Amino acid sequence: MSGSEDTFSLLSPRKRLLAGLVLALSNFMVVLDLTIANVSVPHIAGNLGITPDQGTWIITSYAVAEAICVPLTGWLAQRFGVVRVFMVSMMGFGLFSLLCGLSMSLGMIVMCRIGQGLCGGPIMPMSQTLLMRIFPPEQRGGIMSIWAMTTLLGPAMGPIVGGYISDNWSWHWIFFINLPIAALCIMAAAALLKPVETETQKLPIDFAGLALLIFWIGCLQIMLDIGRDRDWFGDPLIVILAIMAGVGFLVFIIWELTEEHPIVDLRVFRHAGFSSGVFTLALCFGAYFASIVVVPQWLQLSMGYTATSAGIVTAFTAMTALITAPIAGRMIGSVDVRIMISGGAAWLGLAAFWRAHWTTGADFWTLSMPQIFQGFAMPFFMIPLTTLTLSSVEPSETASAAGMQNFLRTMAIAISTSLVLTIWGDGQRVARNEMASTLQAGDVQAQLGASGFSLEETRQYISNLVDQQSMVISMNYVFFLAMILLFIAAALVWLAPKPTGEVVDTSAVH
Repeated sequence: MSGSEDTFSLLSPRKRLLAGLVLALSNFMVVLDLTIANVSVPHIAGNLGITPDQGTWIITSYAVAEAICVPLTGWLAQRFGVVRVFMVSMMGFGLFSLLCGLSMSLGMIVMCRIGQGLCGGPIMPMSQTLLMRIFPPEQRGGIMSIWAMTTLLGPAMGPIVGGYISDNWSWHWIFFINLPIAALCIMAAAALLKPVETETQKLPIDFAGLALLIFWIGCLQIMLDIGRDRDWFGDPLIVILAIMAGVGFLVFIIWELTEEHPIVDLRVFRHAGFSSGVFTLALCFGAYFASIVVVPQWLQLSMGYTATSAGIVTAFTAMTALITAPIAGRMIGSVDVRIMISGGAAWLGLAAFWRAHWTTGADFWTLSMPQIFQGFAMPFFMIPLTTLTLSSVEPSETASAAGMQNFLRTMAIAISTSLVLTIWGDGQRVARNEMASTLQAGDVQAQLGASGFSLEETRQYISNLVDQQSMVISMNYVFFLAMILLFIAAALVWLAPKPTGEVVDTSAVH
């Protein structure tokens, strides 16, 4: 944003501090909502009378809507002003949070989660931009570290808060708790941030590009979400959706590369450092999010964990990430960021390999240790990847590059959620059939019959046992695939040229 060098003088130190805390809180709320629903899916599915597979639409609809809105953030800020966009987005986020909590059907909650994602998309980059405007250059490093902490803490607290609320209150309250936070942020922004509003200008919007973006992403996500219930390409609808997504994607690329004012600036991909960096980020986030989606559901459906306990196991990753985040930040100036990124991705791969050996006999700490181990590596790929990607493009392309980076990260989360649940479900069916074909159940039936079990109870017991084992076998396979992707990501980053070491100006980031 132009003029960020002197806007910090418009606020007193006390107002600046209060504004900084409010902006960090707003970012925390939006990031929290990415994971708060994950552990609550079994509760929501049971309450609405839908399957857990259908319940995952609640996760993916939010992520996809956010991904669609992120590329628009820069245009919205220049057209209407950063503060105004931030406040309107916060109002919309609060309204759709209320409607999510009041939802009584799958259709309604998915539509409201889409609204939440569309409004939440601009909040994260806008809070970052406003922090850069209200703090002087010598304080920006410290305040951005606090902002980054909320980005790490949100996914950690999401499963715990969501689990506790689902177990002790009602799943509706995982959305209602956003209302007082949103109201506080709106009132504080109105009182504190008006002096640092940015200048506006009328800009043309690429409506055709936006329509194509929504079209191909929508077709792709619907295909991924309903494919596992419709035998994939054995169903004509899935084939049609796949063709529509593919054609829409190709037309979108051609249009954006030839449009004078593209909604998504694809020209940034000509920089090798940016391209290898964002694809590394997408692979890492996709593989990392696999555990955030699968582990809480497995613990609740198969291992008898409450939503709160499942959330604690999942959250250990981000808790330990908070410890190493300051270390990673200090190392950026003195260590080649490619070494940090590659090492962090390989470390995550080892954690996935560790989890690929879980069994149904694993206790709480056996399940938690890989999560703790994984957390230490998170900052070593998250923090330097931003430096690598944004230092690889021209200064005038920083906003576009940051928007594309956020877009691919969010899309990776949405797509991996659908793919992981598909692979997990298909793997369960394959493992169950293989076990059923080789199982010698006669002796077990005889022993259980002698213990007083009826024939029906015996069959149900054996069936439950097979289901439990097939679930963990399939999950181990998912983690093995995640390990392979993470090792590929660790190698992919070396396609980037060595960074120049220049300080990246993130004040233009949207």
